Amino acid sequence: MATVNRAPDTRPYVPAAEAGEIRAPALVVKGRPASDGAGVKLYRVIGGQSLPDLDPFLMLDEFRSDKSADYIAGFPDHPHRGFETVTYMLAGRMRHGDNQGNTGLLRPGSVQWMTAGRGIVHSEMPEQENGLMWGFQLWVNLPAKDKMTAPRYQNLDADLVELLSTNDGGALVRLIAGDLDGHTGPGSTHTPITVAHATVAPGARLSLPWRADFNALAYVLSGSGTAGSEGAPITGGNLVVFGPGDSFTLVADDDATLELFLLGGQPIHEPVAHYGPFVMNTRAELQQAIDDFNAGRLGTIPANGLHPYRPRRH
Repeated sequence: MATVNRAPDTRPYVPAAEAGEIRAPALVVKGRPASDGAGVKLYRVIGGQSLPDLDPFLMLDEFRSDKSADYIAGFPDHPHRGFETVTYMLAGRMRHGDNQGNTGLLRPGSVQWMTAGRGIVHSEMPEQENGLMWGFQLWVNLPAKDKMTAPRYQNLDADLVELLSTNDGGALVRLIAGDLDGHTGPGSTHTPITVAHATVAPGARLSLPWRADFNALAYVLSGSGTAGSEGAPITGGNLVVFGPGDSFTLVADDDATLELFLLGGQPIHEPVAHYGPFVMNTRAELQQAIDDFNAGRLGTIPANGLHPYRPRRH
């Protein structure tokens, strides 16, 4: 297996490689149980102890439960500054609202891209009382030049994604954002990334070209199979971090369909100051974000109030 190179700040990243090199699995990790919002149970795949971040990705959470007690409290009003969130729903319904009057409903197959930029206060609440709630939220860092950009949203319905299939019909790729083999997904990004959802039929192989200057990740939603020409075994809940190269391969086992969430991004290589819902470049900027929120400068604080955020003590 290849090794994962590390930047001077010790955050793992995958460097560019010579053309024609097939990526090998460098790391396979599994998400760990966590809780966020008002007690929503989830699995933290990126952002935990095993993989603190993977520049430019700060966090990847999977929420998946058919027990309403695990998700019904949702994510009430909370602030963000300095990064983007990408929410992808696979089952269930989630209602979004913010202090600027924007609202939206995420249904199965839909994606919401929220650029927090200089700041916003919003909520994400289940719009169901029972049944399966299943989705992901990805946090994507913004470069320093874009951290104070105006907030914006992209709401992508399921029928807007770019659908790609292999020549033999053994795999289907739903391209959500970025470029892949000459095709472009509908999501518009500040930080160059590629996001896709792949379905590989039992026994089929998926080989994808991938930008050599991007890192490459595959999260197994369901099923099992192997990654890379080395045949590293993977199963549900595994995140594969590939090493350098300009393509990678995934193969489904013969007895089940392999579902994957595919990610790649161009590392920003800037310092990160992160506390709760704020991601900046310096401690001073982080303190300013906290002060701005507590003073209401990120927007009008809802009548029910929000707990003030204070800097972490070291």
